Amino acid sequence: MLTLQEFREYCLQKGGATEELPFDDITSVFKVGGKIFAIAGGNDASTVNLKGNPDILLERRARHEDVQPGYHMNKKHWVSVPLNGSVPRRTLFLWVDDSYNCIVAALPKKVRAELENVL
Repeated sequence: MLTLQEFREYCLQKGGATEELPFDDITSVFKVGGKIFAIAGGNDASTVNLKGNPDILLERRARHEDVQPGYHMNKKHWVSVPLNGSVPRRTLFLWVDDSYNCIVAALPKKVRAELENVL
């Protein structure tokens, strides 16, 4: 089982990642290049939201019954993942990587070039 703090630390070790609290004091929003790649905390601190390719997210939801469409997010591009151990730790970290990489790939060339200096 992954703790919220471990999730937070993993997100922040990604190159150029930042953490903000734009909604309230307990919902962490993790961004790269000003774009969200993960959300954690809030009223349900045991769940995180991650972005991804819609086809891959459908597959993940089919494989893991606890993985649901993204809560308060675009259901096609986001999933809510519980931190209850139903998704193995290593798998969840790979999903964070995918979410981060999905955002980085969509950033303008200039922003990606700036990130390369951080990486």
